[in-house]
Amino acid sequence: QVQLVESGGGLVQAGGSLRLSCAASGRTFSSYSMGWFRQAPGKEREFVAAVTWSGGSTYYADSVKGRFTISRDNAKNTVYLQMNSLKPEDTAVYYCAAHLGNFYSRYDRLSVYEYWGQGTQVTVSS
Repeated sequence: QVQLVESGGGLVQAGGSLRLSCAASGRTFSSYSMGWFRQAPGKEREFVAAVTWSGGSTYYADSVKGRFTISRDNAKNTVYLQMNSLKPEDTAVYYCAAHLGNFYSRYDRLSVYEYWGQGTQVTVSS
C-alpha cells in the first residue's frame, strides 16, 4: 500500500515557475515508477510526465516537453515536477500516481497506475 500526498501548487503568472512535490509513504518507494497527470475543468485526466523506478528514464507529454522536468529522490520517498515557462493552458489539478515495477511503454495510461494522490491545484494567470 502506498499513500501519495502532493504539494506545491498555487497561483502563478504566465511565464512563471512552480515545483510540485509528491511524498510517498512506505519503505518500497524505490520499487515504484511514478507519474504526473493533470485534469482541467471539463476535460479528461491527461498524462504529463513519468519516471521509472530507478530514475533512469523519463517521459513527457509533447505539450510540456522542454518546460517541465520530472525527478525523484528515493532517499526522501519523493517525486518532483519542476514546471517552467508556465502557460494558462497548464491550469489544472495535478495528480501524482504510482505503479509497481516497470511501465513497459505504458507510462501514459491511467489504468497502469495502482495508487493516486488527491491532487494539487495549479492556476496560471495570463
